[in-house]
Amino acid sequence: MVDVLLGLQWGDEGKGKIVDYFADKYDVVARFQGGPNAGHTLYVDGKKIVLHQIPSGIFHEGKTNLIGNGVVLDAVTLKKECANVAAFGVDYKKNLYISERTHLILPTHRAIDKASELAKGNEKIGSTLKGIGPAYMDKTGRNGLRVGNLLDKSFTTEYIKLRLKHQKILESFNFQEDISLWEEEFFEAIEHLKEFKIVNGEYFINEKISKGQRVLAEGAQGSMLDVDFGTFPFVTSSNTISAGVCTGLGIAPQKIKEVFGVSKAYCTRVGSGPFPTELLDETGETIRKIGNEFGSTTGRPRRCGWIDLVALQFAIMINGVTQIIMTKADILDTLDELKVCNGYKINGEEKNYVPFQMNRVEIEPLYKTFEGWNADITACDTYESLPQKMKEYINYLNTFLGVPVKYISNGPGKNQIVSA
Repeated sequence: MVDVLLGLQWGDEGKGKIVDYFADKYDVVARFQGGPNAGHTLYVDGKKIVLHQIPSGIFHEGKTNLIGNGVVLDAVTLKKECANVAAFGVDYKKNLYISERTHLILPTHRAIDKASELAKGNEKIGSTLKGIGPAYMDKTGRNGLRVGNLLDKSFTTEYIKLRLKHQKILESFNFQEDISLWEEEFFEAIEHLKEFKIVNGEYFINEKISKGQRVLAEGAQGSMLDVDFGTFPFVTSSNTISAGVCTGLGIAPQKIKEVFGVSKAYCTRVGSGPFPTELLDETGETIRKIGNEFGSTTGRPRRCGWIDLVALQFAIMINGVTQIIMTKADILDTLDELKVCNGYKINGEEKNYVPFQMNRVEIEPLYKTFEGWNADITACDTYESLPQKMKEYINYLNTFLGVPVKYISNGPGKNQIVSA
């Protein structure tokens, strides 16, 4: 049996904490897509750590953690991340496995990413410049190198062949930067990577399932960044939705049971791209400051806005979400008034759907206004103890979305979660 936990917005929904909270109920935690552009924040013994590629179950004794074939892996970032995990006294090599089909991010992928983004000028998509897009391009173009290739004597030869192909692309961008230090780091990290348990991921995870073990598939980024269904072209390069679990881990659709969708009580977005409910005023700045809304991977200030139920309903539909987990509800504690987007006016006409290409149409969000609850909810430990005004807010979401908010995160602490 496989449960899926993924983001329903533009990423940064607080998935890391939620996976960490649920991990004890599962035997396996597996990443199925994305790369080091993910930033899942956890607090271990009161200390903050951000995981980019390692599954968020790594701090739970006896839990198997798998980096699946749908991920693109940066060996340099992984090496640094492992050192951070080891500083907490965790033997990461004991329970961390990597699928041999996982594609590698090369130094030239990072260079191409940077050159491509610079060439776009004012039309930048807001890439994290970590080589993720070019790595996925090589995967679909059947050029990429995979973790399993590390065990082959011809790896260096294959690397040089691919590097020469990449060099031609870089020359077309007139990219002149020296990446020799990146390559030096890469080959040092590759030696470190060879020490891991490299497995046939699809057989590995299906054997666990057949033995009755419970698997939690951990998503990265958010549904509105999905390469097919997100706000294209301002999207990531992978399928972030629940369908990506099947291709990113090698499991059949009927093995999936629950789909947990994570959403903030408001909305944020990093980088460029459409954001209908964005607040460019004092309220938006207040949410950013109270919520500490700065990217855990890039450090960039996040754009903030009201919760968008049209986009949320769309994400619920394409994912088959069965339960909603609302995060950072406490950030709204001091606001006198809250707004919920329950419709769009697109080119002057009222609509209740996400258009083909958001950035090509004029969208005016339609709002329902709620009175704020003006109470500190961080100490609440039952649904009954939450303010009545907050319950009204949640009840409206439940009715509109047709899927219940089952858990509410009311603070950064691991156990600051209220069951509805």
